[in-house]
Amino acid sequence: MSQTNHQARLAARPKGLPKLEDWQLMEEAVPTPGAEQVLVRNHFVSIDPTMRGWMNDAPGYLPPVQIGDVMRALTVGEVVASNNAAFEIGDHVAGMGGVQDYSVSDGTDIFKVDTRLSPLENYLNTLGIAGLTAYSGLMFIGEPKAGDTVLVSGAAGSVGAHVGQIAKIKGCRVIGVAGGPDKCAYLKDVGFDEAIDYKSEALYPRVAETCPNGVNVFFDNVGGEILDVALANMAMHGRIVICGAISRYNAEAPLPGPSNYLALIPKRARMEGFLYFDYRNRWLEMMQAMAPWIADGSLTCKNDIVSGGVAAFPSTLPKLFTGENFGKLMIKLV
Repeated sequence: MSQTNHQARLAARPKGLPKLEDWQLMEEAVPTPGAEQVLVRNHFVSIDPTMRGWMNDAPGYLPPVQIGDVMRALTVGEVVASNNAAFEIGDHVAGMGGVQDYSVSDGTDIFKVDTRLSPLENYLNTLGIAGLTAYSGLMFIGEPKAGDTVLVSGAAGSVGAHVGQIAKIKGCRVIGVAGGPDKCAYLKDVGFDEAIDYKSEALYPRVAETCPNGVNVFFDNVGGEILDVALANMAMHGRIVICGAISRYNAEAPLPGPSNYLALIPKRARMEGFLYFDYRNRWLEMMQAMAPWIADGSLTCKNDIVSGGVAAFPSTLPKLFTGENFGKLMIKLV
């Protein structure tokens, strides 16, 4: 076992897009677990848009990461030492280990995963934050029905790609918005009925053209213009699922609200935000629902795995906000 724990610590509150100087890369001795604790060797660290919000000194669903702290992050790894009867050396676990090689847990913030059912990294993707976010937001908030038209922004991202495929499994017609011909081609490959390239196509006419009967469910990962376009094209009793607004996370000024929000009134539509943490007591249920779809190939998602360990983190995080990643972004630590 390596005797060094590499860590990425928050050095400054970013202004706009996070920069290299916002981070301090540290080396410390590998910690020793205390009573009822386990030591986890993290194998993969998840890179997610929500990390940008955690870096701000502002209230949120979790406290902000403090200056000097290890950056919060979802991880999967292996138990390498245990003083907790619930975990044995060799168990594979998922949790919030942070951007570091090793993390200590009392067992309440990690759970076992079975690598016989799916590769370890998939517990940060389809069987982790990406798939669980997509399933809970679409199924519990969007409530899709067979024959519905589902519009997805950020559709080639890890959450969006899952949303589209689950909607197709449920009998919906699915339109995805993504940036660039390669990402749009990928959407068609995984079963989307239509793909709109926001980099080369005008959103208003293309959404109207591809959703002639209106949008029954809009799953929004982006915010900004596409949200206004969707509001203008909602079907009666449509549902808007607010998952994220990646186009706005690095804004340095207060953000305006959607200009078309009054369209909710005549369409009797609703718009609701959510967090996949809200449904933690249903994670196992969701995993079990998705397992046969994974097995038969009807639910897949690309992994975008960056090598280089913890040192790669400062240059990898900004890829989420520039559109450079393609699939579920994560860093390989082992």
